[in-house]
Amino acid sequence: MTEKTQQTPASNPELPTQYAPAEVEGKLYERWVERGYFTADAKSDKPPYTIVIPPPNVTGALHLGHAFQVTLMDALTRRKRMQGFETLWLPGMDHAGIATQNKVEQQLAEEGKSRQDLGREAFTERVWQWKDEYGGRILGQLKRLGAGLDWSRERFTMDEGLSRAVQTIFKKLYDDELIYRAERIINWCPRCLTAISDIEVDYQDDDGELVSLKYGEGDETVVVATTRVETMLGDTAVAVHPDDERYAHLVGKRIKLPLTDRTIPVVADTHVDPEFGTGAVKVTPAHDPNDFAIGRRHDLEFMTIMDERGVITVHGPFQGLDRFEARSAIVAAMREQGRVVAEKRPYVHSVGHCSRCKTTVEPRLSLQWWVKVETLAKAAGDAVRDGRVALHPKDMEKRYFDWVDNLNDWCISRQLWWGHRIPVWYGPNGEMVCVGPDDEAPTGEGWVQDEDVLDTWFSSGLWPFSTLGWPEETPDLEKFYSTDVLVTGHDIIFFWVVRMMMFGLYAMDGEVPFKTVALTGLVRDEFGKKMSKSNPNAVDPIDWMDAYGSDAVRFTLATGANPGADVPIGEDWVKASRNFANKIWNATRFALMNGATVEGELPPVEQLSATDRWILSRLNKTVAEVDAFYDDFQFAKLSDTLYHFAWDEVFDWYVELSKTTFFAGGEGAKVSGRVLGEVLDVMLRVLHPVVPFVTETLWTTLTGKETLVTADWPKDSGFRDDAAEQEIALVQQVVTEVRRFRSDQGLQPGQKVPAELVLTGTALAPHEAAIRQVLRLQPASDGFHATASLPVAGATVALDLSGTIDVEAERKRLTKDLGAAEKEKAQAGAKLSNEAFLGKAPDNVVDKIRGRLAKAEADIERITNQLANLPQG
Repeated sequence: MTEKTQQTPASNPELPTQYAPAEVEGKLYERWVERGYFTADAKSDKPPYTIVIPPPNVTGALHLGHAFQVTLMDALTRRKRMQGFETLWLPGMDHAGIATQNKVEQQLAEEGKSRQDLGREAFTERVWQWKDEYGGRILGQLKRLGAGLDWSRERFTMDEGLSRAVQTIFKKLYDDELIYRAERIINWCPRCLTAISDIEVDYQDDDGELVSLKYGEGDETVVVATTRVETMLGDTAVAVHPDDERYAHLVGKRIKLPLTDRTIPVVADTHVDPEFGTGAVKVTPAHDPNDFAIGRRHDLEFMTIMDERGVITVHGPFQGLDRFEARSAIVAAMREQGRVVAEKRPYVHSVGHCSRCKTTVEPRLSLQWWVKVETLAKAAGDAVRDGRVALHPKDMEKRYFDWVDNLNDWCISRQLWWGHRIPVWYGPNGEMVCVGPDDEAPTGEGWVQDEDVLDTWFSSGLWPFSTLGWPEETPDLEKFYSTDVLVTGHDIIFFWVVRMMMFGLYAMDGEVPFKTVALTGLVRDEFGKKMSKSNPNAVDPIDWMDAYGSDAVRFTLATGANPGADVPIGEDWVKASRNFANKIWNATRFALMNGATVEGELPPVEQLSATDRWILSRLNKTVAEVDAFYDDFQFAKLSDTLYHFAWDEVFDWYVELSKTTFFAGGEGAKVSGRVLGEVLDVMLRVLHPVVPFVTETLWTTLTGKETLVTADWPKDSGFRDDAAEQEIALVQQVVTEVRRFRSDQGLQPGQKVPAELVLTGTALAPHEAAIRQVLRLQPASDGFHATASLPVAGATVALDLSGTIDVEAERKRLTKDLGAAEKEKAQAGAKLSNEAFLGKAPDNVVDKIRGRLAKAEADIERITNQLANLPQG
């Protein structure tokens, strides 16, 4: 093949000159779904592999956090499918009670209406209409990302089957006395007008005020400090420690509560810390969880002083004020009476906010439904402790145990209309009946159903088995439960993971809901800052997919996925991943145009060149490494391994070193063409789970087969050739050193330079043509004058740089490098001659310094020779 032909190869009719993701991805995904590649068969004899997607909210849109976790789940399931498993990756959505109800209430407000104007039944119908029209946008976006989900099994937490599961487990828990109704302190959102659980409260440091107030008169006074002055209207005691002698004379007495006509007792309780503040605390049992416990221990009165919107309902002067307005008014009134002892403002303290609307949460005494978690939580802890469920990374276990071992009973009732309504009916004479899905609800005058709905996390806690048909004994449940891996963020261990563990073990007779929990971090911007819609750093992944392709977004996310760690991502990194996809495309296109094939068996080893044996050895090692990383959920490492194998070893080294063979034609070109075809076949297979679109297009063109989705996952054949790897390492050493030298001289990569190669007696001799091709070295001709000689890897490369090299600049550069090498030699030598250092330093440190000394000595010899070979003048 002529040099001109090498530079401008004929176009390939099957692959365009450039990869255009927008023209490929949508059509490919439709074909995958239409042909049923993602549809699992419960009757299959293949071993099952199951993942359920963390159900996104029906109100949601795809963000980078979703894209990140979906990419990892898709990679896992695509690989398992290729390995011969009957793979089920089950999709669905959560009804998102509060968030969805808020959306529809906002719509109604724009129409000048409220949900009360419609009534419960009509409002619920309106929410269903909203869901059908606007909900589920995220599922279409998951398709855009390439998620290989089994859409034939799509579920929704409010669909008929899952609603049946919710009612079934509620009834079972109720009958087992694990669900009860009680008046307790709960977290109340005055904006959403509902109870919320502990894990739905976001705590942040707010600027508040700490006010010290004097209660009582004369000798019977105490000073208490509070950040919530307005709650003093509901105080029913002051508490001190039993051993605090300062207040011993007051215990058992009643003192005047300022601004009211009430007196309250002074009680002794060990909960009080005598060393904190004045050692006396105000007790508001209906508005503080700790005070609630004190109130129960001492049989105190429970006074509710606010309504559901945080408006004061007692004591004339303050009645009707918002809680924060009342705070200021009460401080002013107490100041007038000389009862404000001290004020600290601003006082930074942790304040709970509703995770959905950000309103300050109000502790509130309320009659609610609860799950008794003691036995359920113990089972969830034991499943991890005894190894039935593995948390990955393992260091997440401490966080898990800290939570599950100290879990409080779970408030599951919500004062909403959208959700699973609590299946309990109340009779006219105080009767209470829990109704299962096959039971008849009580009828007759005076019977009413509980108004509340269940916490969204109650139904999503059933997700691993309710989606498979439970409580019915379905083929899906038998085949695919328990699931294999749960991929989710470490931030919802408490929200979701623990709930699923408790319910799965309880409902499925001790069988765990998943065998492994692979916990991820959060996606952050390139500077490590949290992405937020309110910040300019928020990114819509669809925009990046439009610009660079879905594969580029997926590869970028996978490359940052270290177990449990947060993932920084920036647009430049997505561009780099786009370049990687283009590199795969262009290099594969070149290979196809130059004889790469998968036809026939691989030639026997004796027919392979050292370069061929090297790449096949590296190929098998890469497959083994990638498999090990997958099994350890090391997505970043496997992506990095694939990147460097494909770009560096296959395209930058094997293809370049093989060009002379391809261009020469003949039997050698056929052998290398078959080897290159094999390498591309395997490489595209192992890349496919992470970058499915570009690999599918290239692989089907290379092999002529229907799809890569269901192709066999490659196995490590065990072929290794350390000798060939060492031989090619020498070639790489020569090429790298000469390239560095050329670059230092300012030579362009394609600029040809006359050179003599002295390779006799080395393993490099068979590679002279390849070395010359890669380095653009012309044969030495008449008039050749070596102006530089580079001894490397036992060989010598002499170059004639007449007219191309600045000799004086090169001499200065080499002299500087020589000085640095001599300094390194002196420092390393000094340490190795220091007996005190050698006696204390670990062996690995000493070995490292010996290595530095050896390298410095080699550098000195190399640089000295280079200086000696520079032209004089």
